[in-house]
Amino acid sequence: MDEELNVTYITLGGHVEVHKYRYLYFMIIFIAYILIICSNSTIVYLIWIHENLHEPMYIFIAALLINSVLFSTNIYPKLLIDFLSEQQIISYKACVLQYFMFYALGGSEYLLLSAMAYDRYVSICKPLQYPNIMTKTTIEVFLALAWLFPVCQLVASATMSANQKLCDFTLKVIFCNNSIYKLHCASSTAITIYGVFILLNVALFPMLFIVFTYTKIFIVTYRSCKEVRKKAAETCLPHLLVLINFSLLCTYDVIIARLESDVPKIARLIMTLQISMYNPLFNPIIYGLKMKEISKHLKHLLCLKMN
Repeated sequence: MDEELNVTYITLGGHVEVHKYRYLYFMIIFIAYILIICSNSTIVYLIWIHENLHEPMYIFIAALLINSVLFSTNIYPKLLIDFLSEQQIISYKACVLQYFMFYALGGSEYLLLSAMAYDRYVSICKPLQYPNIMTKTTIEVFLALAWLFPVCQLVASATMSANQKLCDFTLKVIFCNNSIYKLHCASSTAITIYGVFILLNVALFPMLFIVFTYTKIFIVTYRSCKEVRKKAAETCLPHLLVLINFSLLCTYDVIIARLESDVPKIARLIMTLQISMYNPLFNPIIYGLKMKEISKHLKHLLCLKMN
C-alpha cells in the first residue's frame, strides 16, 4: 500500500477532446496498429520462408520491420487504454521506460539503415569482395550493435531522468518522449550534454555515414553501365525513401519539445500521431512495392489467398 501511495503519476495532456471522440480515436489507432503488425509481419514472413531472400540486404530489411513493430508496441497499447480511460495518466517510472524505448528503438532504426547502406556499398562498389565481407558473423555483429548500442547509451540518460525531482506533472503530449525534461525542477547540464552525445552517436553520425556511403555509390554507378545504375536504383531508392521519411519525423520530434507552447494543440496531436503511425506503415509499403524480389513473392502470396 505504501508503495502505491508513493507512485508519482504524470498527466498526458496532449489529447484533444478524448471524452467526445474517444471511440473514433480508439478505432483509428486500433486499425493502424493491426495494419502495422500485419503488413510488417507479412514482409518478415516472406523473407523468412523464401531461400532467395536469405541475403544480408533482406535480413536487414526484416530487422528494420521487426523494429517498427516493437516501436509501435511501445506506444499503441498505452494509447488505446488512454482513449477508453477517464484520465490519461501514466506513472513517472513507466513514462521514463516509454521514453527510453522510444529513443532506443529510434536509434536502432538509424543504425539498421546504416548497416543497409554499408551492405549496398559493398555489393555495388566491391562486388567481388562481397561474400568475404558480408558474412554471417558480420551480419550478426551489425544486428547486435544496432539494438544494443542505443540501449547501452540510453540506460544512463533514463536513470538520471528517473532520479530527477519533479515540479510539473503534466506533459503536453500523448506519449512520453523528450518532453519529460520539462517536468524537472531544474535543467540538468549533465543530462543535456549527455543527450547531445547520444544524439550524435545514434542519429547524426549514422546519418552522415549513410550520406557518405550513398554518395560513393552514386559516384561509382554514374561511371558504370546502365545495368549497374538500374540495380543501384532498385535497391538503394527504397532505403533512401525510408531514411528521408524517418529523418523528417525525428527532426520534428526534436524541435517540437522546444516549441510546444507555440504549436496549436490539434496540430501537435496530428504530427505526434504521424511519428507513431506513418513510419511503421510506410516501411513495409515501400519495401513491399519497390524491392523487386519481395514484391514478386508478395503478389504470389496475395494471389494464393484470393484463389
